[in-house]
Amino acid sequence: MESRFGHGFITVISLLCKHFAQPPEQAFYGAADHLEGLVVPDQFKGTEVEKLAVQLRKRVAWHQPGTLDKEEAAEVVRILNKLVVAIDRALGITDPDLGEFH
Repeated sequence: MESRFGHGFITVISLLCKHFAQPPEQAFYGAADHLEGLVVPDQFKGTEVEKLAVQLRKRVAWHQPGTLDKEEAAEVVRILNKLVVAIDRALGITDPDLGEFH
């Protein structure tokens, strides 16, 4: 499927990571566009991964740029970090870790 803003699960997560690597006042602009293509794979339905993906979607979609950017961007980054660790666990990695310098 061809899309303008990405389509998939890890693909969209990586695109969102690029947004939230920017300063908080810039991070949200255009980030919600990627949510249209965010697809949670069936293997993650009903799991912590799906729960975190829903939280991520809500945080990004409901944010009003210019309002609490710093706090909200930090929360999105926390959710993204939890999400990637949860994906690793779901894929069988018993001890995923973001490391000291993430």
